[in-house]
This record gives sequence, C-alpha cells and structure tokens, in this order.
Amino acid sequence: MKFKAQDKQNQLIENITSSHLVIGVDIAQESHVARAVSFRGIALGTPLEFGNHDEGFRLFSRWIQDLLKSYKLSKVIVGMEPTGHYWLCLARWLTNKGIEAVLVNPHLVKKNKENRDNTPSKSDRKDALVIADMIKNGYYSPVRFNPETYEELRILMANRDTVTKRLNSAVNQIHRWVDIVFPELRQVFKILTCTSAIATLRLFPLPKDISRLTTEQVIAGWKQYVKRHAGLWRAEQLKTQRRCYKSSTCLQAAFGSAS
Repeated sequence: MKFKAQDKQNQLIENITSSHLVIGVDIAQESHVARAVSFRGIALGTPLEFGNHDEGFRLFSRWIQDLLKSYKLSKVIVGMEPTGHYWLCLARWLTNKGIEAVLVNPHLVKKNKENRDNTPSKSDRKDALVIADMIKNGYYSPVRFNPETYEELRILMANRDTVTKRLNSAVNQIHRWVDIVFPELRQVFKILTCTSAIATLRLFPLPKDISRLTTEQVIAGWKQYVKRHAGLWRAEQLKTQRRCYKSSTCLQAAFGSAS
C-alpha cells in the first residue's frame, strides 16, 4: 500500500493539538522575530524580537513560558525557514531544551503571504505569522540533525570542493600568463604545473630574466626547490626558446587586456 502525501500531511496536522503553542520565527543574521498562534491560527501575545545569541535565546524562552502560562497551554512547537546557516544555532538550542523544532519551505512561505491580509507585502512580523500559520496547517518537516561524524565528513567534502576550485583557478591563471608572456615555455615543459616548471616561473618568469643567466645558473636555481631537477638539456632548451621581443611590451598588453 502506497503512502500518500496527503496522509503524511494529515499526520502533521493531527500532531498539532489544542494544547499546543505554535510559534513561527523569521530568521535573520543577527536578530529573529517570533510570533505565536493557537492551533486554530489565532494570534497570541505580542511579537518578540530576540538576538541570535544565548542571551536572546533566554529571552525567547521566557517569552514562551509567559505565553504558556497566560493561555494555559502545555506544548510548544517552533518553526522557521532554513535561511542560510543562521537557523542552526536556534534549532540546536531548541532541540537541547526539548522543544520541538520544525522547518518550513521558503518557497511556500512566499506563496502564503496573502493568506493573512490579502497582500503580498513582506515584513519580519508578517513572515513569522505566515510561518506559524503554515505549521498549524501541517506544512512543515521535523528538524533532524545528522551524527557528528557525518557532519564532519560533509565539512571536509565542502572544504575539498573549495580547495579544488581555487587550485583549478590558479592553474588556469598560470596557463593564461604563460600564453601571453612566454608561450615557448610549453615546448620545454609539457606540463606547466610540474615541479621544475613552477620553480622556473617562481625564479625567472620572464624571458629577459632567463637571458641574463647561464645554463649553470638556471640549474642552480632549480636545485633550490627540487632535488631531481629538469636537467642540463632542458636548461639549454629554456634559454634557446626564450622570446626575442621585450617582455615589458607583452606585460603591458596583458594587463591592458585584463582590465
């Protein structure tokens, strides 16, 4: 028997009882705005703005307790949009306090803005109220935190992707500048990212720098960075293949095209 989406939403709606205080929180970087409604969608109390830090969370907790006491309610469910990474601190704090935390779809929040006042206007207080309405109607999903090992793996994978992109960008820049300033370098080194080629670009990146050196001086420069350098033949090839025109003209043209 297939499990229909409507059955799932019905379960989420049934989870909200008459003893629930339903809270919607509009997430921001530094401060959040909370609104509370009953299980029928009746607005309760006044809006609360609190900071995204421990003191702000304690203020939020006192606000919740006051509402529970004032309206004689016993359960709390707090919903929010997963805005960037700003919601994580509040969600973890709620989970540690034993308060049910849920997420709503930002796309659905945008579509439901007209439910309250028949206008698509946007404000922090209105968004928090719309989120609370969506929760009591069953448009939410529970917050589930992954195990610590899994989170560490995700962070490592994200860092790896970042380093890979930066490495590819650096390699592309090397190829670009070699093509502009010293294209003959490719005839000496087939791979411009090999150790000897990188050492060459570090020590004498311009043709005029190589023209001032002897073959022995080129090899001595390689020895500073690599134990097994390119050898005498490549050093001679490097001097033979150097450009005859002035590198300053090339650099000026290169910088002009880059700008």
